[in-house]
Amino acid sequence: MRSPPGPRDSAAWSTWQWLRAPYPYLDGLSRDLGETFRMRLLSFDLVVFSNPEHVKEVFLDDGDTLEAGRFNTTLAPLLGDRSVLMADGRAHRRKRKLLLPPFHGERMQVYGRTMLDETDAAIDSMPHGEPCSFHEPMQDITLRVIVRTVFGFEGRPLEEMVERTKRLLERGMWPPLLLPFMQVDLGRLTPYGRFRRARTDYDELLYAEIRRRRRDGTRGPDVLSLLLDARDDDGEPMSDEELRDELVTLLVAGHETTATGLTWAMRWLLEAPELLGELRAELDAIGPDPAPEAIAKCELLDATVREALRLVPVIPIVGRVLAKDHRVGGWDLQKGTVVVCSIYLAHRRPEAFPDPMRFDPRRFLGKKLSAHEFFPFGGGVRRCIGMAFALYEMKMVLARVVARAELALADARPVGMVRRSITITPSDGLRVVLRRRRPFVRARLAS
Repeated sequence: MRSPPGPRDSAAWSTWQWLRAPYPYLDGLSRDLGETFRMRLLSFDLVVFSNPEHVKEVFLDDGDTLEAGRFNTTLAPLLGDRSVLMADGRAHRRKRKLLLPPFHGERMQVYGRTMLDETDAAIDSMPHGEPCSFHEPMQDITLRVIVRTVFGFEGRPLEEMVERTKRLLERGMWPPLLLPFMQVDLGRLTPYGRFRRARTDYDELLYAEIRRRRRDGTRGPDVLSLLLDARDDDGEPMSDEELRDELVTLLVAGHETTATGLTWAMRWLLEAPELLGELRAELDAIGPDPAPEAIAKCELLDATVREALRLVPVIPIVGRVLAKDHRVGGWDLQKGTVVVCSIYLAHRRPEAFPDPMRFDPRRFLGKKLSAHEFFPFGGGVRRCIGMAFALYEMKMVLARVVARAELALADARPVGMVRRSITITPSDGLRVVLRRRRPFVRARLAS
């Protein structure tokens, strides 16, 4: 059976390149082997697709032939075995139906005010005139937003949950932990041992909150409250363990990824002063304290967010495992083959994005791309549940930063790419200098 071409490199060398610099490695493989190729890693082989027609084939599958849950199992130590990302088939459809309602409708506007408040607090705490990491405050904002809107924590419990979450993610972001053979606890001084102990501390606080809410009947506008009352088609609620895994999945999917997307957006804006000026003018036109829904409707802002996610996707690939022999993209592939769609390569195809290396948000104005050309959140039945939440948050945070903070890159050195577990972030956290901070004045309601 003929298979796509692959590199002659050893699996060990390919794995090192994939963990160290995935995007340059993908560029090289695509240049040398064509748009469809094999990539051999220590844990498994991949067949990589980026042609929109081939991506469409993958995304149109209902999940019974191409299983994403099996592909995501390397994330199980962090997310848990009951996460929606680990499920396939009927189990996945059940979980997705339970999880979707909190991320649509008027709730987004309630979440929007929290996003704006946390961004204002972060801007007010940035040092003036001194080089600092931009990624770090973006992480703080998105983490606190998740802990407040998804978990419902406030006050002292909020601060404790933020600290435990930081510790957990810090321990779990080491890229080699993505490899199954590295997920072995050899003691508290080993990377996986430290991670497991941080996970235990984190779970202790989260399980205590879930039990308290069940016992007291306490409910609020947060996602946890909705999920506690959610029932599947058989009338069954989620178990405590299932709730834990889904909440952690929402945390990981909505925290680091969103912070990274915001950091890349600012990286490109700071090198495009004319565009930054246009964006600031668009935001100034809706007033000093606009409502979240007014911000969400800003067209150039929306296009800027999407272009940042296009040019440097936060994650490189989305994958599936074949449950049976199947033909994909004209190739006859065997059961067990790992099929991946490269977000990065698809987003840099000149057929869909002329001059693809250039940061140009205007390419999204008045144009709707297919879900097989532009898919930063994956696609098909596996498209990220929190996509609307993430885009909304990116717009709220970026709008406030552009309106209130005048930033400049700290130095002229090229900004590189660094892997943090599954995400690709700017090197050194994108060093910036705050030159001017505009005061925030909340608009008074008419009496």
